[in-house]
Amino acid sequence: MSTAFFIRCNSLLGKNMLFIVLGGLLAGAFIPLTDSPVLRKTVIVLFAYMTFVTALGTSFKSFLDVLRKPWIPLWVLVLVHVMAPLTAWIVGIVFYPNDPFIRMGYLIGASIPIGVTSIIWISLAKGDLAISLVSVTLDTFVVPIVLPLFFNLVVGKTIGLNYVQMIEELMLMVTVPSVLGMLLHDWTEGKVTQFSSSVGGATSKLGLFIVIIINSAMVMPQIHWDLSIVKTLFVTFLVVAAGYFVGYIGSFLLKDHSPQSVLTMIYSVGMRNNACGLVVALTYFPPSVAIPITLSMLFQQPLASFIFSLNRRLN
Repeated sequence: MSTAFFIRCNSLLGKNMLFIVLGGLLAGAFIPLTDSPVLRKTVIVLFAYMTFVTALGTSFKSFLDVLRKPWIPLWVLVLVHVMAPLTAWIVGIVFYPNDPFIRMGYLIGASIPIGVTSIIWISLAKGDLAISLVSVTLDTFVVPIVLPLFFNLVVGKTIGLNYVQMIEELMLMVTVPSVLGMLLHDWTEGKVTQFSSSVGGATSKLGLFIVIIINSAMVMPQIHWDLSIVKTLFVTFLVVAAGYFVGYIGSFLLKDHSPQSVLTMIYSVGMRNNACGLVVALTYFPPSVAIPITLSMLFQQPLASFIFSLNRRLN
């Protein structure tokens, strides 16, 4: 197959991300998959590949320039670990004043690390990839300290997260492939972007589709569809949307308020590592705490796709 064919495929997939996401969620609902170490490693490998392909479009020099003045990534972390959890906590109190477990679920969902897929969406939206990479990388080291402390303050329960495993997995998914991709970009003087805009771009979007299928297959069996779940679905949608909105509001403090900068903030603050939140909820709290986090996985990617499509129409 020619390079032109893959360029067309990559462009077509990029314009139809909403259908890719919804198709992945639907396919996952009908594919019987059981959680296993092999499946988890598959997700890590796919994420690493997607991150690597995405990083091919950014120079290491740009990354270092942001790292020397990390004010925007640090502002992202403040929004992620302070403003978003506060918003989720308020929403939980309003809609579930007598259900502390559901409120805790929303709080966990808003406090977990930045989702690695934010890098993919920011790349698709032509946002500031360097800021995204720095934000996710910094969060890799901040979360093992902030998350246990946060829950200890809120519920008086010390969470014994496996710090080493968390950092190793995030490093393999984000830090290592990002550095390799950026170094390769500089070494080839940008010529490698031809790969990322053709074969690499198309196959990385296919990788995202597979990851969504796996996540959907893990989540769907845990949901018991009845009348009570309708309210939870509505509130969960509100909380997930609020996370993106917090990023949008936070973008107004930036000197550069271009659509690319706004989308960088929206995706960096709004997208979370729900798999991490699900593990925390099921390991340290009653099962009902995991319900909001499980349902949020149904909304996060479709909302990301909607924001992406809306931006294309408005700009």
